[in-house]
Amino acid sequence: MSRPDGNTLAEATSPYLRQHADNPVHWKQWTAAALAEAADRDVPILLSVGYAACHWCHVMAHESFEDAEVAAAMNADFVCIKVDREERPDLDAVYMNATVALTGQGGWPMTCFLTPDGRPFFCGTYYPKPTFLQLLAAVAETWRTRRAEVEQTSDNIATELRAMASGLPGGGPAMAPAVCDDAVAAVLRDEDTVNGGFGGAPKFPPSALLEALLRNHERTGSPASLATVSRACEAMARGGIYDQLSGGFARYSVDSSWVVPHFEKMLYDNAQLLRVYAHLARRTGDPLAHRIADETARFLLDDLRRDAMFVSSLDADTAGVEGLTYVWTPDQLTEVLGESDGHWAATIFGVTPDGTFEHGASVLQLRSAPDDADRYERVRSALRAARRQRPQPPRDDKVVTAWNGLAITALVEAAFTLDRPEYFSAASECAHALLDLHLVDGRLRRSSLGGVVGDSVAILEDYAALATALLTLHQATGTPEWLGAAFRLVDVALDHFADPDEAGRWYDAADDAERLVLRPSDPTDGATPSGASLMAEALQLAAHLAGEGSAARYGTAADATLSSAAVLLTRAPRSAGHWLAVAEAAVRGPIQIAVACDRPDSELLAAARALAPGGALVVGGAMDSSELLRDRPRVRDSDAAYVCRGRVCDLPVTTVEELAAAVEPSV
Repeated sequence: MSRPDGNTLAEATSPYLRQHADNPVHWKQWTAAALAEAADRDVPILLSVGYAACHWCHVMAHESFEDAEVAAAMNADFVCIKVDREERPDLDAVYMNATVALTGQGGWPMTCFLTPDGRPFFCGTYYPKPTFLQLLAAVAETWRTRRAEVEQTSDNIATELRAMASGLPGGGPAMAPAVCDDAVAAVLRDEDTVNGGFGGAPKFPPSALLEALLRNHERTGSPASLATVSRACEAMARGGIYDQLSGGFARYSVDSSWVVPHFEKMLYDNAQLLRVYAHLARRTGDPLAHRIADETARFLLDDLRRDAMFVSSLDADTAGVEGLTYVWTPDQLTEVLGESDGHWAATIFGVTPDGTFEHGASVLQLRSAPDDADRYERVRSALRAARRQRPQPPRDDKVVTAWNGLAITALVEAAFTLDRPEYFSAASECAHALLDLHLVDGRLRRSSLGGVVGDSVAILEDYAALATALLTLHQATGTPEWLGAAFRLVDVALDHFADPDEAGRWYDAADDAERLVLRPSDPTDGATPSGASLMAEALQLAAHLAGEGSAARYGTAADATLSSAAVLLTRAPRSAGHWLAVAEAAVRGPIQIAVACDRPDSELLAAARALAPGGALVVGGAMDSSELLRDRPRVRDSDAAYVCRGRVCDLPVTTVEELAAAVEPSV
């Protein structure tokens, strides 16, 4: 039921929208009825887009949306619509493009003024209360007295946005090693070799790029690629961006040295970084990477898991104060640990009298390995227990399909690297729960809350990330259920998201989804991989796991999709990290290892999983239990591994040493 004041957000399945249910603003969700109300009242739409873990979203809510004076101005002259960008990434993409085009920058909260049919005519981000009140008055006056100018402006903006949304061009030559080599060389030139990672403040974990560089090292043997990954991973793991007590990474660092984080913790960041650290540990045996992978996986299970699935985020703020849960002073350490351990902890964690954060408090860092491992674990345990008594950051319990797909894939890979069967079980349980709840009449939904699936339809990244996750589970188990479910998702994506007129081009919204000002089609990788690059990964796997008929369809689509990305890898490789990771696997084959064995604990199968480069396919079991094992038997009563690159296969090998030689780079 709607509240008497017209605020309907209590009905939402988004925790972010529910946070605004008690605002005096007459917030509506984005619906056809809300747009019709704007037309009936002949007023513009005030669109506010944010997400639950966003610090500045909370600030604007407190300053303006909870304020009676501001709410009165909003309600009088606008239909006010609140959108969770994580629940409706299609809307976010359209209006963020408009915001960037009009202002030269974007961010959240995003504030846009639209005509009743959804065309933007003025956009911005955060506004303090005095400025926001002036803006509301100016926009309302302009709408009343200069309507023709507003209509012309909105027409021009809509036309320009449609022109910008062309996506990647279809066609082009097949992906070649030289494209990957040149992209990697360009990326390495941009490295911050002092602090690790790329760029300056604010500094974001380059998750997809690190995975791509690991795959490049595996293909070429390049020490530079591996060194860049190692520097970034160690710097992040030892910095304040990583939670030194409970594991898990914050969204980004406000400085270039990874010291002070923006404290929100996102599922998608931690899923991607889990994959990277597990991969680095598998490839190098680095104990730090092994520990960080294990702790990050535990963070997912302990802090972000609900009803078998993974929720979206932990907030940046606690009780309205950013970082309150996480920072420490020397006196606080002493109070918990005593004089001796408190002083020792302050030294190893970089807690100083002046502080590294605000008000003399410090974010914990671990710039070198502790000299006493037992004491370190005892201190960490005591500080964790004390921290649990503090106020805790709110949690966004919304379950997003794509991000859970990323988590499933990472947990499966980590389970084998770390020898943690519980991580595999968690991945499998999550996949079952997602398919049971989010798959409705053969089509995916974007999100759910508390076991109730939302109305928002899934976008391309949801289909692609979940399909890859299911194909990863199939490789680990041989279970046909995962394979069939993955193929059905890939088929829906090909039927409803692929451009029928230009092979290799993808739209982010389905052809039968709600019609917006434009149909989003953004191929660049950002905080999460683009839907198109995730689709390239899913198709690449599906092409080698499917039967003959479907394999050709999937393979052709995978090749066309990767070919279209060559221009992005050439011009902006740092914005194409996941594309590069998929391309690295593709130009090496991708490598497939089929191990004919009669036991799940086969030594040869375990070796195949340990030796396989990123993006490789590994299956094991009896002959004909998988397409890759068809007509490939054990050899002379011994387990046998068949190594293929693309459609070219080597003779079978029966020892770990022979298998290691077979998957070595051919350089």
